Order: sequence, then C-alpha cells, then structure tokens
Amino acid sequence: MELLALLGGLSGTHPHLALALGFIFNFTVAYIIIRFIYCRKAANQNFVFTFLAFNSVVYFIMGLFTSIELSIGAGFGLFALFSVLRYRTEAVPIRDMTYLFIMLSLPILNSVFFSGGEYGKIIVSDVLIIGVILLLETGLGFKHTLSKCILYEKIELIKPERKADMLRDLRERTGMNVTDFSIERIDFLHDTAEIKIYYNI
Repeated sequence: MELLALLGGLSGTHPHLALALGFIFNFTVAYIIIRFIYCRKAANQNFVFTFLAFNSVVYFIMGLFTSIELSIGAGFGLFALFSVLRYRTEAVPIRDMTYLFIMLSLPILNSVFFSGGEYGKIIVSDVLIIGVILLLETGLGFKHTLSKCILYEKIELIKPERKADMLRDLRERTGMNVTDFSIERIDFLHDTAEIKIYYNI
C-alpha cells in the first residue's frame, strides 16, 4: 500500500519519473511474457525484437496521448492500425500474431491504468494476463498441433487407401507425432508430392 501511495505522489509531482517507472513496469511484464512463456515453445524467435519494440513504442505514444489529453479512442485507433499490419516478406503464424496482439494491448492497458492512478488494477491485471497465457501454453489438457510443408517422394503411398501406411512412414522418418497430412501438389514427372503434415508437440 505504501508503494502504491508513493507512485500516486510521483505521478502528481514528477510526471516524467512516473512515466519512466510505468514504462519499466510495462516492459518488465512484456519481457516476462516473451522470454519465459513465448520463447519456451517458439520454433522461430525472429519476432522477439518486433514484440518488445512495439510494446515500448506504443506505451510512450499512449503516454503522449494522456499528456496532451487526446481521446482514448485515438489510442485504440493506433492499436487497430498496428494490429492489421501485415509483413510482406513472410506470413506471420497465428500464434505469433496472438502475441503481437498481446504486446500491443498490454501498453495501452498499463498506460490507461497508470495515468488514472489505478496501480492496484495494473498489478492485478498484468499478473492475471501472465497467468492466463502461461496456463494456455501449458495445454490445459489440449495438444498443440503444428504444421510443416515437406517434399515427399514415396508417391505410391499418397493413395487414400494407404493413408495409414503413409502416416506410419512419416512418423518414422520425421520422428514427429504426425496426426494427419494434406496433399498440396503432386509432381508425377519427378514422382514427388508436396504435402503439409500436422503433428502434436
């Protein structure tokens, strides 16, 4: 309680220091989510820079909105703009887009609560967000299914009646728990097929 009262005093007498402390808290929460939850199961960690950079910039922009008394609608307009960004160089997986959504929402939530002096709500909401993400990542009894495209040369196994044989072969050769597959393209000239396999982790 004393810490919350101290923060309340700082926000009134030292707004720049309060902004810095709010950023440190927000960035710490974002770092915990990315470093200790997202990175544990991320096969590709190229988006870590993007997540943390967006989180930081959006927090300071929201701080600017608060300082010049712009409508919170402008903040959510910015959020909507960022949330529909599409990278032209590569497709962004759904899981990574979900974390991008979280990294954009978190600074808006923290900035609004911090500027309003709702420090207890900041702590409770951020702890609950971390807890929910961690709980979802552990599976909740569900299995995480991923997909991967491969070039398959045993074209005689792509017949529907030999699906069980093909699944068995895919499991043995990849070492993955392949549960299903879909045929994307067949090249009879080279006796190969492009297939997408689905596997649990």
